[in-house]
Amino acid sequence: MQNIKTCVIVGAGMVAKTHVLACAASPEKIRLKGIVDGGSGRAKALAAEASKHTGYEVAVYSSVEEAAGDADVDFAIIATPPNARIDIVGKLAKAGKHILMEKPVARNTQEAVGLVALCREAGVTLGIIFQHRMRAASQKARELVDGGTLGALGLCEISVPWWRAQSYYDEPGRGTLARDGGGVLISQAIHTIDLALSLTGPVARVQAMAATTRFHRMETEDYVSAGLRFRNGAVGSLVASTASFPGAAESILLHFDKASLRLASGLLHLDWRDGRQETFGGAAAGTGGGADPMAFTHEWHQGVFDDFADAISSGRLPVVTGEAALLSHRLIDAIINSADTGKEVELQDD
Repeated sequence: MQNIKTCVIVGAGMVAKTHVLACAASPEKIRLKGIVDGGSGRAKALAAEASKHTGYEVAVYSSVEEAAGDADVDFAIIATPPNARIDIVGKLAKAGKHILMEKPVARNTQEAVGLVALCREAGVTLGIIFQHRMRAASQKARELVDGGTLGALGLCEISVPWWRAQSYYDEPGRGTLARDGGGVLISQAIHTIDLALSLTGPVARVQAMAATTRFHRMETEDYVSAGLRFRNGAVGSLVASTASFPGAAESILLHFDKASLRLASGLLHLDWRDGRQETFGGAAAGTGGGADPMAFTHEWHQGVFDDFADAISSGRLPVVTGEAALLSHRLIDAIINSADTGKEVELQDD
């Protein structure tokens, strides 16, 4: 029992039920003590549903301050919009609560760097929920790349052909700079960007265009295409959209000296130059790329939560740290900068 970590969920929006299910699925590692009421009125209903899944009463906290003052709480799962993060994380981190946060870290790189520094200075662990890394196929890809058996990377193709109806962007603040920090890149494609960069390493330069198609009324971009030059000498492309009806699974295609590796729909396909073909993983029932943004399993989140609980128990780093997540933020900011200026942009380390 001593290794079970107690948590609270801050935010009762679209993804919160996934968080509840992920916590309930790991009773040997995680105890969900409560949901923080942010004023929307959804926390009470979510806590009641959580109680059914966990088999014990899940409380409702009236404020972040109340959760921060609870000595039983080890960490907080943050699922609020990006514009609300800094104040919430500041109060929890000051109270010594570790932080596991839904992507993105913040609305832009500057804010994200500040939030990462805030947690570091408070001495608490910051983990970011990039659940695509927890898929069996993704982990096998990581093993193959780290093992060096594929040879050097020459070409990377990243595709996120998703669809969102206009009703998705009709929610107040969604797809705005003030609340979300951007459109398809920071809200949807960031998952695939993080997974790709974990396999390719960082990008050195980018040339991009971004647009809002006729299919959406929104402030920010619903389509992006970018040419990428990686620090390791490889080149590549990124195409991301929420205007690609009816939506399809995202994919990452990496071409190495000895084989090409393709990640899509929970599967890893390997085409070796000597003619061999291999497949790993299991096909996912959904990835959230179509009309239903929540059409995916809670099991990937469960993997992130389990890892985070183990990390704070043992004092090691989680799978995706705040610092690691900055790599995706810097690339996203560079792509938007390139699209705005029409010029190639060189990425900086800091």
